[in-house]
Amino acid sequence: MQRRPIKDFTVAIVGGGMCGLVCGIGLARQGIDVKIFESTAKFAEVGAGVALSPNALRPLRSLGLLDTVLKLINIEDVKQDGFRVIAVNGDHEFIHDPPEVDTSRFDPEKQGFGIYRPTFLAALLPLVDPNNVFFNKRVTTTSLLPSGQHRIFFSDGTTYDADVIVGADGIKSTVRSSVVESGPEGRIGFSNTYAYRGVMPVDALKAAGVKVAVEARPLLWIGFCRHMATYPIDGRTLLNVAAMSRSKEYGAPVSPQEPGSWVEAVDQQEMLDAFEGSGDDLMTILKHIVKPSRWALHTLYPPLKTYVKDRVVLVGDAAHAMVPYLGAGVGQGFEDVYVLCRLLAHPKITKDNLNATLALYDNLRRPRANMILEKSLEAAQISQGFGPEKNSIEVTREKLREREDSEWHKNLVDHDLDREITNALESF
Repeated sequence: MQRRPIKDFTVAIVGGGMCGLVCGIGLARQGIDVKIFESTAKFAEVGAGVALSPNALRPLRSLGLLDTVLKLINIEDVKQDGFRVIAVNGDHEFIHDPPEVDTSRFDPEKQGFGIYRPTFLAALLPLVDPNNVFFNKRVTTTSLLPSGQHRIFFSDGTTYDADVIVGADGIKSTVRSSVVESGPEGRIGFSNTYAYRGVMPVDALKAAGVKVAVEARPLLWIGFCRHMATYPIDGRTLLNVAAMSRSKEYGAPVSPQEPGSWVEAVDQQEMLDAFEGSGDDLMTILKHIVKPSRWALHTLYPPLKTYVKDRVVLVGDAAHAMVPYLGAGVGQGFEDVYVLCRLLAHPKITKDNLNATLALYDNLRRPRANMILEKSLEAAQISQGFGPEKNSIEVTREKLREREDSEWHKNLVDHDLDREITNALESF
């Protein structure tokens, strides 16, 4: 339930994707006057499935949204273990399993789940006051007013003034230019990898002879300069597929942003050629992507040195767009949103100390999210380094074990965000 505004400041959120929507609901429930501005004609998410790990679920639960999402799905059908790692080539030899967890009963502290992005939005949309959402509002720029407020300029010639602007407008963020000046910091970089994406019925794969139990759990199929991630969605009846192939040699640094569209419909043969020589099950799966889309995977690199300037703050991909090799992007975005909601809702926070509050947000979020951005790029070197050209199966297994045993990797899922926020507010 949304509360009547009780704070003496207003918030404008630019972007109505998953992070923008959660942020809008979370702030409104805390009695903050918040408006959401979305550039498209309606709420919609690009892409098919998304995996939500425990650290993505904790913010949703703390904001009172997790149960709302769970009502639209059968958790027993969509709950997920960690990714089992198998080989791209041959008979898809087993390589590695993550640590086991008790799967007899769903525990959001230990397990995540896969969900359709449209299903996620459908769960939350009834919680949004339509009077606080404005569509077809494409931001062109923002400016700081003498009053301390910021003015948003839209392409239709209209403007809106708010005390805080939240940039939740993705990797191609317009709001980011109000935080980061032009230059190498925070430039958009191409990871030198294309992802071919598709969704297909599991029954069709079984009928076609696929032997790997793709419906049982998430799988990471790895090989030299190519790998594929699959996980079941929609009651384990559909398989979400992202097959990734490098466009440059192994180990090449992040390249300049790809010109033109990052998402293109391509001929199926291009995708099959990129994975030529792979095992039968993998090739069968790819042949079921009849009309593949090719995504140029980008990241913000080098990472931003700040997520905040004056009263403009960045969340999600606008702040730290990362490659998907740790499955951590959405979780980091939800952590951003939760921290921002907790801080702005605190009784100590008023219009007079907003700048200090947003600086606290930056101190809490930037080091962790930027570290995970960097580690996501490093993870690609493991996934794409397996094969006779680089790392043996023994070396790859050791690298995977070392990563799982590292403190940063354990902290990726187990991070105590509430304690971190509470400690920061006590000294604020």
